[in-house]
Amino acid sequence: MTALVVTLVVVVVLVALVLGLWLAATANRLDRLHVRTDAAWAALDAALARRAVVARAAAAAIRLDDVSADRLRAEAERAERTPREEREEAENRLSLQLAAVDRAKLPLALAAELLDAEHRVVIARRVHNDAVRDTLTQRRRRLVRWLKLAGTARQPEYFEIVEPTLSGEPDGAPLPRPSARVLLLDPERRVLLFNGHDPIRPEARFWFTVGGGVEPGEDLRSAALRELAEETGVKLSDDALVGPVWRRRVAFSFDGRTYDGEEWFFVADMADEVHVDTSGFTDVENDVVDGHRWWTVHELRETDETVYPVQLPTLLPSVLTAKWDGTVRTVR
Repeated sequence: MTALVVTLVVVVVLVALVLGLWLAATANRLDRLHVRTDAAWAALDAALARRAVVARAAAAAIRLDDVSADRLRAEAERAERTPREEREEAENRLSLQLAAVDRAKLPLALAAELLDAEHRVVIARRVHNDAVRDTLTQRRRRLVRWLKLAGTARQPEYFEIVEPTLSGEPDGAPLPRPSARVLLLDPERRVLLFNGHDPIRPEARFWFTVGGGVEPGEDLRSAALRELAEETGVKLSDDALVGPVWRRRVAFSFDGRTYDGEEWFFVADMADEVHVDTSGFTDVENDVVDGHRWWTVHELRETDETVYPVQLPTLLPSVLTAKWDGTVRTVR
């Protein structure tokens, strides 16, 4: 009996030792990953700052009409002073202005410097997003979440900004894409989100609301109702949708193409249980959508996963508790 007790004690000690070493190693790796992410952001921030400086120089040097020059200069200055949480939109607006600049009218040295600044932003952004991906992968491991090994370190976020060379167009201009989206709520006050990925970046997964692009000649409400029926099987009348309650302007890339997106969000508050039917998915949606689930506000606030729109966890409660006053709110 004594030998058995000794054996059990030894096993417990060994397990505790191994577990302790693993926890220490994992915490140390997480710390290094967060340091790497912070360093990558600092490098990206510096690259973006340099691009803004060069953009202002281009606005001063090129023979633009006064309105275009002022707009380019204003967007460069806006990008320089915008806080981190709103930086993506500001930098994408600057990208759109730079895409319209005729580089042939710039002095050769300045054109080369602008091209170099843009390339450095592309490289820095990819390095940053790679660091964010690795950090999030580690943070999402079950034991890491259960034991809160990430401590108080802030969850890193991807930085989504248009890369001009991804568009495949000679001028690098993003393709306009208006879309209608739906905040589909079930009787338990949960919102339906789909999980998906970009075909050229399958490792970077994210959650998003029901909805999609507006077809030519289609109004926003009709598009929202059509997308809702196609993606979930839920068919509603016009008056069953509330909104649009939110508007989101976002530049993004998908499958190697860049888009200048404008998203309009409606609310569909369901009184009865919803059985989601995705049989209406297109071939593309079947390829890139990996699943769906209903989310509570608490789950949205606690998750380490990427959710769009970014402000969904903070703004959804007002949709759940207050009657819409007719105002369309800008979100990101």
